[in-house]
Amino acid sequence: MPTSLTDADILRELEPAAERLLEDHLRKAKAWNPHDYVPWDDGRNFAALGGVDWEPDQSRLSEVARVAMVTNLLTEDNLPSYHREISDSFSLDGVWGTWVGRWTAEENRHGIVMRDYLVVTRAVDPVALEQARMAHMTTGVAKPEKGPQFLRSVAYVTLQELATRISHRNTGIACGEPIAEAMLQRIAADENLHMIFYRNLSAAALDLAPNEMLRAITDIVTRFQMPGLTQPNFRRNAVLLAKHGIYDLRQHLDVVVRPVLRAWNVFERNDLTDDGERARDELHAYLEELDLKARRFEEQRDRAAAREKQRAAVLL
Repeated sequence: MPTSLTDADILRELEPAAERLLEDHLRKAKAWNPHDYVPWDDGRNFAALGGVDWEPDQSRLSEVARVAMVTNLLTEDNLPSYHREISDSFSLDGVWGTWVGRWTAEENRHGIVMRDYLVVTRAVDPVALEQARMAHMTTGVAKPEKGPQFLRSVAYVTLQELATRISHRNTGIACGEPIAEAMLQRIAADENLHMIFYRNLSAAALDLAPNEMLRAITDIVTRFQMPGLTQPNFRRNAVLLAKHGIYDLRQHLDVVVRPVLRAWNVFERNDLTDDGERARDELHAYLEELDLKARRFEEQRDRAAAREKQRAAVLL
């Protein structure tokens, strides 16, 4: 593909693929209602309506489950920012606009059902949750780089959707509560279908523009950040969640990045020139470095767990 092609040119070339992928998504997508995953009988008024305000002992979730639920919900809450960014990258013309609208509508259900569940069951402090939502949405998210965006955007959302699916699934397990687990499994299923759309669209982009797309993939993988990065206390919470297996470096590498790269046949392609080869070499070196970091984190986590076990044995 000539480097003079713009995002608009790429979108035009990929439009037939997007139409096929949208049709496939609509065939597979399951309609569901957020209200069906909320135990409404557990609800009661807060003090403003004559009831009792939230107290920590009202929550049936562990600290890890509460942090994971809030982190995931705040990530979903920032949907207006994601809609703005993806519509800017994909455009709102034709099939692209249809997809952006459908994706946004499906994603919006996730925030609706999670918030209803958390407030009705008094699983978290609703005042602190609202304060965090206001702060996170006010900050929002924005593209880190200027210039042509489509290739980077479609590579990023492929990885991000899969990462979010893993986080939701593991959070459901951590909740140890069947309704929460069913709700988060339903959300994770949506995220998986979104990932498939973006992953297959990225594959089409790789065939269209292998060198440019390989550079975009390498830039995204080596600089990847979760979309919740601007949340209050995100880094501290991310460490806690990694420690307890909600989402950590090993999962990021082995369950998200490597499977997607295999699906794209990144390391088997023979249609790259010098620029694409350099990007692939950079990607390979980064994966080796990330694997080393993951092993070090796992070793540190295991040592910390062993120390905690020893301390607990001494106290018995």
